[in-house]
Amino acid sequence: MTRRREGTVAALLRVAGAVFVGQIAVIGFGVADTAMLGRSADTASLATLALGQAIYITLYVTLAEVMQALLPTLARAHGEGRPDRVAGMFGQGVWLAAALSLPGIALLLWPQPLLALGGHAHDARVLAYLRVQALALPAALLFRAHVALAQSIGRALLVTALQGAALLVKLALNVLLLLPQDVGLHHFHGLGALGCALASCATQWLLLGAAVLQHRGPLRFLGVLRTWPRPNLAGQWALLRLGLPIGAAVLFEVSSFTGMALFIARLGQTALAAHQIAASLAALLYMAPLSLAIAGSTVVAQRLGAGDPQAARHAAWRTLALAVVLGAALGLLVASGRTTIVSWYTDQAAVQPIACHLLLFIAGYQVFDALQVCCAFVLRAWHVALVPSVLYAIALWGIGLGGGYLMAFDRVRNVPAALHGPAGFWMGNAAGLALTACCLLLLLRAVARRG
Repeated sequence: MTRRREGTVAALLRVAGAVFVGQIAVIGFGVADTAMLGRSADTASLATLALGQAIYITLYVTLAEVMQALLPTLARAHGEGRPDRVAGMFGQGVWLAAALSLPGIALLLWPQPLLALGGHAHDARVLAYLRVQALALPAALLFRAHVALAQSIGRALLVTALQGAALLVKLALNVLLLLPQDVGLHHFHGLGALGCALASCATQWLLLGAAVLQHRGPLRFLGVLRTWPRPNLAGQWALLRLGLPIGAAVLFEVSSFTGMALFIARLGQTALAAHQIAASLAALLYMAPLSLAIAGSTVVAQRLGAGDPQAARHAAWRTLALAVVLGAALGLLVASGRTTIVSWYTDQAAVQPIACHLLLFIAGYQVFDALQVCCAFVLRAWHVALVPSVLYAIALWGIGLGGGYLMAFDRVRNVPAALHGPAGFWMGNAAGLALTACCLLLLLRAVARRG
């Protein structure tokens, strides 16, 4: 039993470590754009990037999470020892990525209704940025199918290597398109936010090409390129039945943070700046439990595919135990070092105390955040996704945004002054995550018992 426990933990940490490095590389795309554009362009270009990224990232993340249904599906087939089924379902995943690209491209080519909400319906710079990103979207979604395949068979390092190399390519292209003078191209001018989009588009297609090469090299044994299945209704429905609730859950999560920012903007620039620091740190910290969640989903699905529900339950509880340890460590790190962390972001005296206060809420919910994301991903191994998406809607929109609004703007009696302003929203978010974690834990317990 001890040896099996050690083996399960080792497998989880091995996959989680590889996924985490890849996730950090992906985040580096956005960080590189913001930092390099801030050095080379004016405020208008930064505003273009902020608005364009908000639309593109929300759309991409939602569609990419629909593709996440491939991970437990392929992992189960791999656990069954059915390479033919792995190849067949991967082919259906590619067709799904192509189908999802169509509405995504349409929205990016004609985003005026969304832009009109912020008074930017006729902003030529934002429209140009999104049109280039429309060209990148198919490659990005097709690559997600490759990511799911590699992770499902325990070859996540292959994807991590590609993502790390892609970040280097992205940085090089950013220099050429944003800072041409720095590399001796004095007759060229930086392209601003459009240059960021062009660099991302080129990198995504190069990344997809490298993925194809891996299928002709280290992944050739799977034979997914030898025969190509036609799209079939049963295969597409199997993926969508799991993927649509996953995408909806992520949309609820992403939109809840967007809603927080919109409401907090009413409180002034100082409050919004402090919130942005907290949101940036929260997104970075989330990569660690997310990587563990992906690893847990993969290992549990493989055990289920192998017909060993007891080993699957064992892997699920080991994942949650690691989640508690990870969440506690991150919470203590943030709580003890919040003053230093905030100083890395800003030296503005008015912003620092508010941001330090908000980081206390982030520290407080780390254990719940790690538990909820790991529970949600592990449940997908049992093909359970609809109930978690409903819970996210209630907890993050109802309690997080709704309750946060009541506290932030002092709409109810006896709310402590410490929960007024942006702190109210972060307290509401923390309460929503805690409720979600508890409910998902109970759901996972019931599902795992059924086997």
